[in-house]
Formats: sequence, structure tokens, C-alpha cells
Amino acid sequence: MVDELSGGQKQRVAVARALCAEPEVLLLDEPLSALDLKLRQRMRTELRAIQQRAGITFIYITHDQGEALTMSDRVAVMRQGVIEQVADGTTVYDNPETAFVASFVGENNAF
Repeated sequence: MVDELSGGQKQRVAVARALCAEPEVLLLDEPLSALDLKLRQRMRTELRAIQQRAGITFIYITHDQGEALTMSDRVAVMRQGVIEQVADGTTVYDNPETAFVASFVGENNAF
């Protein structure tokens, strides 16, 4: 039964159900936030592999910077619904374009 599935199993079922529709784009809103750290790390790898095999675009919403950098080809940092910067993760981290992006990715990054 569904109640007997682990968090990771429930997540896999949800992704599989979404992929059955063969979407061109799949929106994942904080998909790993309820999982423990070890499972979250495994699921990152699994989701990335699924995305590459399926060849579809994932829009992956997260507040976890490590997750964003691991899961993405491109990162968009938003504030109050407005995009502040879009680039690959290294560029966003090393060269923030606004003071907000700099503070979001870490105080050590000078604007």
C-alpha cells in the first residue's frame, strides 16, 4: 500500500507518474525537501540520471544551494518573483550580478 512506501519510494513513484505523460518540461518544486540527507543525495543523482535519459527539461525549485548546483545546468536566482540572475552555477556563485544574489549565495562573494 501507498502508506507503506518510504519517502524515497514515494518520490520515485511521483516522478514516474509525471513522466508517463511524456512532458517536454517537468516542474519539481522542492522535491527532496522532506527526505533525510543521505536519501536526498541519492535522489539527486537518480533524478539527474532520469532527466538526462528522458531528455526533458526539469525546472527544479529549491532553496538548497548545494542541490541547485548539483542538479542544474543553469541556475536562476529570484527575488519576489523577479529573476535577478541566470547563468551556470559557477558563474552565479563566483560572479553574482546583484547584491541580492551575492548575499543569497554567500557573504564571501563580493558584488
